[in-house]
Amino acid sequence: MSNPKIRAAIVGATGYGGAELVRLLQAHPYAEVSCVLSSSNSGTPLSGSFPHLTNIIESDLEAIEPAAIKAKADVVFLATPAGVSAELTPKLLEQGLKIIDLSGDLRLKDGAVYEKWYKRSPASDDVLAQAVYGLSEIYGEKVAGQTAISNPGCFPTATLLGLIPAVKEGWIDPATIIIDAKTGVSGAGRGTGLGTHYSEINESVKAYKVNAHQHIPEIEQALSETAGQEVVVTFATHLIPMTRGILSTMYASVNGSKTTQDFVDLYRSFYKGRPFVRVRENGVLPATKEVTGSNYCDLGFSVDERTGRVTVVSAIDNMVKGAAGQAIQNLNLMMGWDEATGLNFVPMYP
Repeated sequence: MSNPKIRAAIVGATGYGGAELVRLLQAHPYAEVSCVLSSSNSGTPLSGSFPHLTNIIESDLEAIEPAAIKAKADVVFLATPAGVSAELTPKLLEQGLKIIDLSGDLRLKDGAVYEKWYKRSPASDDVLAQAVYGLSEIYGEKVAGQTAISNPGCFPTATLLGLIPAVKEGWIDPATIIIDAKTGVSGAGRGTGLGTHYSEINESVKAYKVNAHQHIPEIEQALSETAGQEVVVTFATHLIPMTRGILSTMYASVNGSKTTQDFVDLYRSFYKGRPFVRVRENGVLPATKEVTGSNYCDLGFSVDERTGRVTVVSAIDNMVKGAAGQAIQNLNLMMGWDEATGLNFVPMYP
């Protein structure tokens, strides 16, 4: 007799991240969505918010009650706005539930840094100490067997996977890192506003939160840990008129004499055996359309011998590798399953 599936609750199921979790978990052989929850739409069908999920989830959205969740779930995905998880996580952990948090509430280990960048009260020190940062390809061994996982942000996922190997090996000067990142509009969530209004975004590219994005301390925290010294980066984000995708283009000065092929070889060796990082051939750079709908992060490189700098290009689907897909990858690692379980989606093209 086969073992029963792990029961997964999704809190915040009416957001884009929650809906993507529903879609991806339909293909998972060892996990199933047992309940969907929303603070504002309880008692209504999920298909009322997302018609594409008609007949996929039969039960109505439920109110968020930790004890009631415990009766229906083994693991909880928190696809919630900032501030919600900080309050809800300790209550869920007290119920003996496993947590995978897709918000930014548990990513920064210093509560004061969180408060500065997110303008909210941080989670308790105990919860922050318990949560493991789930950048799967880098910290996967730490995720195994844990009960609280902080899923990385979309920009940090694309950026850190593109920078950590070179920083770890001392191939680039961390003090020279500049990050130029572009995202589709789904990264802003489902709420409406002038900043994401169609007529404002269409046929335009807009820089926003330059040197002030809340993902900056998350990127610097991981790079500083990797480098063994404080790393400060220049980080600029841009909103572009597409639905999905992040293209993170990173620049840094190269230490010593390295070629583009050297970087290709280093990264292929570093990510050997990790199925969701694809390193392109010398001279080939990735595009967002080439990873859409998948859990892949594609990387490409170009060393400029004239300037002594390297350009690293990283492409992900912000809703999959940047959110729901990596959350499921972390579930797999947490449970001791193959990390690719239920995630072998071929990118949608064109």
